[in-house]
Amino acid sequence: MADWAHSPVHRLTEAGAYIITAGTYQKIHIFDNADKLTFVRDALLSLASSYSWNLEAWAIMSNHYHFIGTPLENCVQSKGKPSHPRSLQRLIAHLHSITAREVNIIDKKPGRKVWFQYWDTHLTYERSYLARLNYVHNNPAHHKLVANASNYEWCSAKWFETEANKSFFKTVMSFKIDKVNIKDDF
Repeated sequence: MADWAHSPVHRLTEAGAYIITAGTYQKIHIFDNADKLTFVRDALLSLASSYSWNLEAWAIMSNHYHFIGTPLENCVQSKGKPSHPRSLQRLIAHLHSITAREVNIIDKKPGRKVWFQYWDTHLTYERSYLARLNYVHNNPAHHKLVANASNYEWCSAKWFETEANKSFFKTVMSFKIDKVNIKDDF
C-alpha cells in the first residue's frame, strides 16, 4: 500500500510505547490561557484512562502537545475488548473533537478548524524511548515557557520528579535531547 504524501502515516499495529505530537491548524496559539490548557490536559488524562492508555509523559502548549503512552493490553475497555495500539487513533480523534468544540465555544468561533494533524512514532529502542521521555517532560523549558519544566502545570515534569523511582528519574534526565528528532517547529 502506498503512503499518502500529504499526511502522516499511522502504523499502530504493535504493542509498546508511542510518542504523539499534534499541532493546531496553522500553528495558531489557540489554547492561550490557563483554562484552555487545563481543559486539554484534563481531557487527555481522562480519555487516556478510558481508552486504556498509560501516559508516561505529556506536555500541553498553546499550539501543540506531545505525549508518550502505552496501551494497557491487559485492561478491558468498555466494549469488552482489550486495549490495542489502534485505539490510539480513536483516543486522539475524541480528544481533538471535544477540545475543538469547547475552545470554539469559549472563543465564539463555531466551526473553526482547531487541530491540523498528529504524528506518531513507535518507540522500539530503549535509548530512544528514554531520550524522548526526557524531551517531553522538558518540552515547556525547551520552548522557553519556563526555566524549569516542573514549574509548568500542563506537563508531567513535576509529577515525574515526585512520583518516579529516583534512579529511573536520574536515568531519564541524563539523556541528551538536543539530537532527538521530533516534529516540534511550533
